[in-house]
Amino acid sequence: MGKDVIIACDFDSADKTIEFLDRFEDKKPFVKIGMELFYAAGPSIVSEIKRRGHKIFLDLKLHDIPNTVKKAMSVLSHLGVDMCNVHAAGTKRMMQAALEGLTRPDGTRPLLIAVTQLTSTDEQTMRDDLLIDRPIDEVVMHYAHNAADSGLDGVVCSPLEAGKVHSICGGNFVTVTPGIRFAGGEVGDQKRVTTPAMAKELGSDYIVVGRPITAADDPVAAYDRCIKEFIG
Repeated sequence: MGKDVIIACDFDSADKTIEFLDRFEDKKPFVKIGMELFYAAGPSIVSEIKRRGHKIFLDLKLHDIPNTVKKAMSVLSHLGVDMCNVHAAGTKRMMQAALEGLTRPDGTRPLLIAVTQLTSTDEQTMRDDLLIDRPIDEVVMHYAHNAADSGLDGVVCSPLEAGKVHSICGGNFVTVTPGIRFAGGEVGDQKRVTTPAMAKELGSDYIVVGRPITAADDPVAAYDRCIKEFIG
């Protein structure tokens, strides 16, 4: 499986997003559209970015009763994105329903991955706020195993957990890892973080990079640095 860098386009308007992507000229980076941008600009921003030649990870983290998620995924399946996700905490039944809804009549579908624990969550927070007393590593691996059992293609996890996820779920099970910062950079609200180079060593398949690229003085140079460190 090829590795790639996904830029988190966490902007609050279509205009800001297109202005940002215009800076890349002939480059066509893989783009993440999250809740902020999707809620601000709607499905049309997906169509526009696809028209421009980018792959898209639609990061809406669906988590609801199985029937609702199935119907929502059926709608999203027609947007032409390359990857989308749910919360693994929604249970196997919900993940299976999501997969059913996402699969088109001809059998094709985007990659479907599940969020394990957000990289802003640490073990103490998990215990205090979620009343989950198991070690975070154990919880992430259990959620990953559930996602694999449900037929999903991979998970969102910390790069620190990517290698173990592969050992449990197989080398073809995709690990998409946010929480990426350059050495010496600000970690912001992330807690389980590492560098692009370390994410490569740890076995991440895709790294999701937001502010280290989008807030950089030269976003294209920052993206190129990520590509060099993560892919080589």
